[in-house]
Amino acid sequence: MSAELFLELGTEEIPAGFIPRALQDIERLLRKELESARISYGAIRTFATPRRLAISIQDVARQQQRQKLQLTGPPARIAFTADGKPTKAAEGFARSNDVSVDELQTIETEKGDYLFLSKVIEGGETAEQLPEILTRVVSKIPFKKSMRWKDQDVRFARPMHWIVALFAGEVVPFCFGDLHSGNRSRGHRFMAPEEFSVSGAADYLVKAEQQHVIPEIAKRKSMISEQLEVLAEQLGGKINPDAELLEEVTFLVETPQALAGSIEERFLQLPPELLITSMREHQRYFTLIDENGKLLPHFITIANTHATDPQVVVAGNERVLRARLSDAMFFWQEDQKSKLEERLEPLKKVVYQAKLGTSFEKIERFTELAGGLAEQLAPQLVEQTTRAALLAKCDLETGMVYEFPELQGIMGREYALLEGEDPRIAAAICEHYLPIQAGGELPSDDIGAFVSLADKIDTICGCFSVGLIPTGTADPYALRRCAIGILAIILERGYPISIPALVEKSVDLLAAKRQRPAAEISTEVVEFIRLRLLNLLTGQSYPQDVVDAVLTAAFVEPVDAVERVKALAALKGREDFEPLAVAFKRVGNIIKGGLEQSVNPALFEADCEKVLCDKLEQVQIQVAELVAGRDYPAALEAIAGLRGPVDDFFDGVMVMAKDEAVKNNRLALLTRISGLFKGVADFSRIA
Repeated sequence: MSAELFLELGTEEIPAGFIPRALQDIERLLRKELESARISYGAIRTFATPRRLAISIQDVARQQQRQKLQLTGPPARIAFTADGKPTKAAEGFARSNDVSVDELQTIETEKGDYLFLSKVIEGGETAEQLPEILTRVVSKIPFKKSMRWKDQDVRFARPMHWIVALFAGEVVPFCFGDLHSGNRSRGHRFMAPEEFSVSGAADYLVKAEQQHVIPEIAKRKSMISEQLEVLAEQLGGKINPDAELLEEVTFLVETPQALAGSIEERFLQLPPELLITSMREHQRYFTLIDENGKLLPHFITIANTHATDPQVVVAGNERVLRARLSDAMFFWQEDQKSKLEERLEPLKKVVYQAKLGTSFEKIERFTELAGGLAEQLAPQLVEQTTRAALLAKCDLETGMVYEFPELQGIMGREYALLEGEDPRIAAAICEHYLPIQAGGELPSDDIGAFVSLADKIDTICGCFSVGLIPTGTADPYALRRCAIGILAIILERGYPISIPALVEKSVDLLAAKRQRPAAEISTEVVEFIRLRLLNLLTGQSYPQDVVDAVLTAAFVEPVDAVERVKALAALKGREDFEPLAVAFKRVGNIIKGGLEQSVNPALFEADCEKVLCDKLEQVQIQVAELVAGRDYPAALEAIAGLRGPVDDFFDGVMVMAKDEAVKNNRLALLTRISGLFKGVADFSRIA
């Protein structure tokens, strides 16, 4: 027999960003509690609006499962006296398990005889367990921020006003603060604030919609999308795609109504990103574009009520937007009174980081780094790259970016274009922040890529130089994201950049700031970036042991490392790879640190030694040429050709011969074989 468990927590408006995580936590906590209580259950569904979090669990068993316990107690020698009387150890073991000493048995083990108890715990009624379970679950739901209310000694994201808790349609009685659970939910705050009774999830969904509440998240999101499309088509355009905004707005309303408003034509002279950002971040408005992607003078807002007179609501939104865009227009005009380069001087007084100096000092460092990258990879772009780096942070001193921080880079690009800067330089000012997240958009041009790499490596090396190193999940300066961004740019554009060399130069430029030895900083930063590449490649389904083997052998140029990973992964996919790996791992195990000396053919005692040496000399020349040309698949294929002679060698001779000269000669031969893999992969790490 089974039944549905239904829980709804009614609150004041919860921030939209809190809700998805809260639903996951409620489900996780309930699963853990039910499993711990030996209560089986079926499918789970969650529901949410700004004012409620709800969960339905189907097929919850009405009774706990029986539990058979087999418990081992203290050794028999200390559980009983010499004359067979139980000691306190035996009595305590019996008492803790709610049985008499007579019910205890002894069991023979490798360590001797021990007390043993086998018993069955019958399952109790689920309904009797649920009050404590739900009390614990509700009190343990974590939020980024929570609050107390009245004089209650409980905390939640927002004050709670009602609780619906039902099992098999009957109320599960429990309290949270002074609030008692029941079977009464509430409708929309304004359109249907009265209470209504609930008997389960199906009943709840029907009645809630009658009370102007759409608890199903997917249904509410679909309604919003459909309304947006209809209005956009009526206005002769389409919605500017924004999945994040759609997700957020879904958790801002209980019943959606899309309303369209207009943007005054005079504001369309502002950069499109500025208009979109202002409407999105401050008003949660959706913007419209035409078939060419041009912004239209309209917006759509999602109201949480069905307005009696929609035009009144629209007029109010247009009035608020007009004020916001008027401020933006003011900053737009004021900022143009000073050129970007003139804003470098104020940046000399802006502290970038207390231990790392001003923003201007940071600009000086990464401008030199960016110029160096351009000189190495695209000498014709040195002047444009250093110019872009010099101007990259200047928009931080504009009124517009002060008002809209999320527009940094974008406004720098727009002001640079107005001032007649090279469009590639203007684009680089904007794109040097890219990527802003893993898998995000990358700089479209070498200039932006060079500045982005320079800025990010300076940030990482700077923080490591003064001890600001990420620990666990704590990464306040987003250094992991910087490292991932560096790798993404290098790999996407195929730059032959040496990470150790780039890091060393960056650390040298921090000489006046660093508080630790330069060599120590460089080693740690290179390892930090190496680990990011390891995670990146294993996340792309390359075998972890292959990635580890390659990056342990050598990590200099990321592009080169990835080519080696691809080659070794392909080799590992062959049917004959396992005996091949065993053979070469055996070589490594025997030589340990290796023996660097010349091989003397005169000391060979068996033909297999000569055959291996001759084959090795051929392969060494071939592999050296292939590795120099970075043809790693062919190089590994050539090395694989040694497997037969290596196997014959191990079968034909004893490496650790009694004759010291013969032994050392054989070790030297194996050391040369091991050296073939140097800089390619460490076979000892292959599983």
